Parts: sequence; structure tokens; C-alpha cells
Amino acid sequence: MVLGRTTSTPSADACRFDAVDAPFTLVIFGATGDLTARMLLPALTALTTGGHLPDNFAVVGASRTELTEEAFRERMREAAKEFGDCDNDAWAAMASRFTYKQVHYDDPASFTALAGFLDDLAKERNLGPNRIFYLAVPPTVYEDIAVNLAGAGLAEETGGYARLVIEKPFGRDLETARVLEKALHTRFAEHQIFRIDHYLAKETVQNILMLRFANAIFEPLWNRRYVNYVSILAAESIGVGHRASYYDHFGVLRDMFQNHMMQLLSLCAIEAPSLFEADLVRDEKTKVFRALRPFSDKDVAEHCILGQYASGMVDGKRAPSYLDEEGVPGDSTTPTFAAMRVYLDNWRWQGVPFYLISGKRLPAKRTEIAVQFKPVPFSMFRGIFGDHIEANRLILRIQPDEQVSLTFQAKAPGPMCLRSVTMNFNYYQGYTGAALTAYAKVLLDCMLGDQTLFWRQDGVELCWKFLTPLLEKPSAERLFLYKSGTWGPQEAGRFFSAHGLVP
Repeated sequence: MVLGRTTSTPSADACRFDAVDAPFTLVIFGATGDLTARMLLPALTALTTGGHLPDNFAVVGASRTELTEEAFRERMREAAKEFGDCDNDAWAAMASRFTYKQVHYDDPASFTALAGFLDDLAKERNLGPNRIFYLAVPPTVYEDIAVNLAGAGLAEETGGYARLVIEKPFGRDLETARVLEKALHTRFAEHQIFRIDHYLAKETVQNILMLRFANAIFEPLWNRRYVNYVSILAAESIGVGHRASYYDHFGVLRDMFQNHMMQLLSLCAIEAPSLFEADLVRDEKTKVFRALRPFSDKDVAEHCILGQYASGMVDGKRAPSYLDEEGVPGDSTTPTFAAMRVYLDNWRWQGVPFYLISGKRLPAKRTEIAVQFKPVPFSMFRGIFGDHIEANRLILRIQPDEQVSLTFQAKAPGPMCLRSVTMNFNYYQGYTGAALTAYAKVLLDCMLGDQTLFWRQDGVELCWKFLTPLLEKPSAERLFLYKSGTWGPQEAGRFFSAHGLVP
């Protein structure tokens, strides 16, 4: 007889299947751009074929480009074929849902015409009053669009909802974030604004809270008594590519740390909310952001290393330096790499360092969180193995392969010898159900009105405030070069040694 339980794939009854019931209209500003083609269209295809959307919905492309409805649908068809898993039958079922309206973002009359167009479309197709406005446009036109939507009466919620979806960056610093906030909130209420951070919708990122709070074996050890440090790595092997003009204006601190890295940190550090609901989860995240220990002038140099990639070899190919990338000024001091050590001044995490590392042109594309536990306090095996025994280590791999691994010590077969062994959990092993991409998940949550995976304004401002000393201090004074294809500047060695990497 074997005691215990076997693991199995949960039944359909045990899992929540999210589906939108009410008709709606999705208006995509910037519908002719790259984000729509690469991310939004495949996400819509997956939601449609997966049965998450109602039979009655419409997608309105809105941009400054002059296009006929037929020409827009052809663009979407080509994008669906190139970037999405959309065969001819699937596209045939979707094509009629797409329509197009030319809109000039700074022209109020254009939005008045859009309002009439949407009203006519709703009557014609019985779509109802529910509308989502997705801003797949540069942040510089967020304010124009929000102001003109409100001016045309499209921010009003009469018998349905009106939701505004914006992508990062949410401002360029604390001041501009507050300016944007004022522009949005004088037209839309906070419950109408969905600030997307697609990192939060990645399956393994969502799994952090499940791992911590649905298991009794992790949470009791998840504190300063047992954790030596936590490191968060988001490495990219690519350079800035076609985003050079944007990236040089923002750099790695604004592009990665103010949003993605801070959100990963919060999920690792938050206390358990009383219920898995949007505001309760985001309340706990805000507590983490408030607990971040501010940087002093001395801390900036000691706890933060900035770098910029030089030429080198990546995947066996010569890669140019950042300054040689098309669209980058020859005297740019924009950092493409940052490694920082931060602390949370609260009861759970006092004295535990969190290492945050992100950069471009590193040896591999890898995003992972490592929880390094403290070594055993006293070794009864010191006469056999010496005083040092490797401590336990939990790694949450987010990409490219989604998995969880736990390293612990065990006796080797044969002679008395200690070895480190690892238990691996592959996220999709044994699972045969459907999975949503990150963008499909956040789109679905927008339609459902669930803001759990979205930024709230107080969190945005607290993170900008924390990073302000790093942004205000000229980066040229502390910018170190590193060869493309290496793990960053040599000066960041102590941060990588904590992560188990050697730069």
C-alpha cells in the first residue's frame, strides 16, 4: 500500500475559465503600428478561438493613416498570418469584426466623428455601450487622446463601461508621471484606467503568489530569518534594434526598473492579502514600494552600477556598440545595463538584500528570480565535509523556459559524500489545456474589468520617487562599458556573484 496522493492535471470543474459575456467594442489607437500587429492581434485571435469572447464584439482600428475598411482588414489578415496562429478558417470567423476609422489625435472634431461612428456601429451590430480604448501609441499623445475622448463624451459610463488602456512608460520621471496622472484623472476615474505591465501576465510571474501562498512549505521560510538574499535577473541578448530613438530617451532604468523589475520585486516581497482581489493585492504592493530604503548620494555609487554595451560577440556574430546603433547619438550616456542592491525596511525583510539586474546585449535571454536561503546554522557533518555546506536555492525561471527548481543537499551513492541535487518543475509538464499569452491575459482582464495585474497610480509614483536619485545623478560619471555578449561591466561582479554568474 502506498500512502499519499498522486498529482494530476486539475479537472475543468476545478479551474476558473474566464469568459466575457456582454458585447463590447475595442478601439485600438495606433492600429496600423507594430504593437497591434505583433501582440494585440495574436492575442485577440487566441481569445476568440479559445472561446473567451462573446459572439458579438467589434474591433475598430483608429489611426492617422488614411485607409479603407478593406485595406485595414487586409493588413490585419497579413499580421495574423505572420505573427499569430491564425489559419484561414479562424481569420474568416474574425474578419467581419474589424473596421476602421481615421482619427487625428490632436483634433477634437476627429473624436466627435469617432463618437458618431461608434454609436452607429453599436446600433447596427447591437453592441451595447461597453467600450475599451487601447492606446497603442507613443506616450507623447496619451494626453491628447484622453482629453479628446472626454470632450467627445466617450469617457462617460452610461449603461456600460468606458475603459482606457495605456502601455508603459507612465511618464519619464515623478514629475511627468504626475502630469500624466492629472491629465488622465480629470477625464477618467481610476477604475477606468488600466496601466499594462505585460510582465505581470506571464504565467510564471502569476505563479509566484500561488507558490508562496498556496503552499505551506515555502511561506514560513520566506523572511529574514531564513533568506540570505533575493536576486531578480532580466537579461536580453538583443540590442536596442528599431527602438533606438525611444530607448535613448529612457534607458534601462526607465524602461525596465521603474515597471517590470519593481513589480517582480513586489510579488516576491508582499504580505498575503486577505483575498485575491485587485485592490487588496495592490494595497500590499504599495506597502512594499513604501518600504524601499531611499538612496543617499553615497548609496548611489555603492549600490548601483550602470553600464553601456560596447561591440562584441553575441551568438557567434559581431554585435555593434550602443553608440554605433542606428538612431543613437554618438555621445549618448544612456545606460543599457543596471545592477542595484535594494533593501526593504519592514519587519519581514529587514537586512535582506534584493539584487536587481537587467541589461541588453548580455549572453542570453533569461528572466529569473533566485531565492538564496541561509546555510544551516551549525553543521554536525563538519568533521566529514568541513564547515561549508551549500545553502538551499529556489529559482523561479520566467523565460525562456518556465520552470521552478529547488537545490538541496543529499548524500551521494556509495562513499560518504555530499552533493547538491535539484528538483525541477517544468511549468507545462503534464498540462494539456490551453494557455494564454501575456497580452491575451491582460486584454481579457481589461474586458472583465479585473485590475489585479495592472498598475495603480500610487504604485507608479512611489517607484518613480524611489528611482529619482539615480535618474538625477548624471550617469556619465558612473557609466561603465561592457563587451556585448558578456554579463555586464566588471564593476558589477559582486552583483552577479550573488546570482551565481560570472561577468
